[in-house]
Amino acid sequence: MKTARVAYGGALHSATPHEAGLRLADGRVLAEDQVVWLPPFEVGSVLALGLNYADHLKELSRELTVSVKDEPLVFLKSPGALIGHRGETRRPAGVKFMHYECELAVVIGKTAQRVPRERAMEHVAGYTVANDYAIRDYLENWYRPNLRVKNRDTCTVIGPWFVDAADVPDPHDLGLRTYVNGVVKQQGRTSNMVNDIPALIEYLSSFMTLKAGDVLLTGTPEGVVNVDEGDEVVTEIDAIGRLVNRIVGDARFGR
Repeated sequence: MKTARVAYGGALHSATPHEAGLRLADGRVLAEDQVVWLPPFEVGSVLALGLNYADHLKELSRELTVSVKDEPLVFLKSPGALIGHRGETRRPAGVKFMHYECELAVVIGKTAQRVPRERAMEHVAGYTVANDYAIRDYLENWYRPNLRVKNRDTCTVIGPWFVDAADVPDPHDLGLRTYVNGVVKQQGRTSNMVNDIPALIEYLSSFMTLKAGDVLLTGTPEGVVNVDEGDEVVTEIDAIGRLVNRIVGDARFGR
């Protein structure tokens, strides 16, 4: 089952897909552009993986101080970074290289503490699509992301749908794609992850408690390119959804 959270008519609603757009829980059918899309569930902590695709690791190999032999590269995000489907992401003036990252987002469904890999998937409630932007101008010590790179307001787009884990038989065999203004710029498969979902849950739960609503952003494949003000960026994952986002400038935010 796919579900979403939207704002419409001064209220919050749950919604499901409809051929005309979406259907609210009360039965009303609306077009996608009639509502404000929110993250499709109540988000807890967001734990993001860097360099978790072998091809992307190779793509950045000249710039790196890490390798596949290191522990997973994980960093946290604050709630202010998140926006929903059809939202607008700010590109600051003067930035030279800002890129998208299409990622499978794994949603934790129940408390996980010291979970062995064999039982890790029991703790997954479902999945959604994430587009986690990075501004490479601000990177320090390639590649250890600092806050200005990966925790910026509006730079983590998530949605549109939350998809139950039961409806995704193999999350490690999904195609990912990113389109910029309708042109495919990035393609990959979740089978190319360096650390798969059970490995990530085992690792993270070994030293911290994962709770329902926590999200794991599992990394992105190769093919990241610069995006500019006015670009439409679409990230999609097989069986999960198609997430639309637009890049805007400082003026849109009164800066």
